[in-house]
Amino acid sequence: MALTKYNFNSFDVTSAASKALGFNSSANGFTTIDPGSMTLIKTLTASSSANLSFVNGSSDVVLDSTYPVYLFKFINLHPGTDDVKLRFNVSTDAGSNYNLTKTTTLFHAQHDEGDSFASLSYAANDDLAQGTGVAQLQASAVGNGNDESLSGEFYLFNPSSTTFVKHFMARVNYYYESGGASMEDYTAGYVNSTSDVDAIQFTFNSGNIDAGTIKLYGIKDS
Repeated sequence: MALTKYNFNSFDVTSAASKALGFNSSANGFTTIDPGSMTLIKTLTASSSANLSFVNGSSDVVLDSTYPVYLFKFINLHPGTDDVKLRFNVSTDAGSNYNLTKTTTLFHAQHDEGDSFASLSYAANDDLAQGTGVAQLQASAVGNGNDESLSGEFYLFNPSSTTFVKHFMARVNYYYESGGASMEDYTAGYVNSTSDVDAIQFTFNSGNIDAGTIKLYGIKDS
C-alpha cells in the first residue's frame, strides 16, 4: 500500500469560533465540526492541599452562563488524615465567602468483602436543612491508608441563574479499610439562592487533600 506524503503547509487548520476540526474528503482533509458536548475546563491536582477550589475567572476556570450544566469528577482523592469525609460549599462572591444556604439529602449503601453485611440507609446526621455550613458528600469516612481513596462525580445545574435555586447531585464511592467494604453515597439538594454561584470549594472535614485530582467539565446543549 502506497503512502501519501504531505508538505507541512498543505493543511489549513484554522477553525471557526466554538468549532472543532474534523476530517473530510477535501483537498486538505479538514472541515469544521461541532465539538463534543462535554468540554474539559480545568484540572486541579492535590498535593497536601487544604482545599481544591474552582473560582470563575480565576486560573482559566469557567463557572458561569457558558454551560447549563457543570460536572466535577473526583479521581482517587486521598486524605492526609485518617477517617474523614469529603464536603463542599459554594460562593456568589468569587470565593470570598463560602456560606450559602443549602438543603440536602443523602443516602448510603455499603457491602463488605466477606459478604457478611450489606445495607441501604438514609443518612439523617449528614444532611442539611437550610444550613449555611459545608455539605457532606459522605455518610461514612474514608481513611488515609496507602490504598484508600475516594472517586465520584458532582453535577451543578445552571449556576448562573438569577431566577431559580441551584440544584446539585453527587455520587461517591470509597474503600472502607476497617471493614474491607465498598461504600457508595448519593447526595442531592439545592442552594437556596437566586444569585449566581461562581465558585465551589471541596475539602475534607479534617486535614488536607493529600493527593488526587478533580476535573471540571462543561456540558453544553443540556
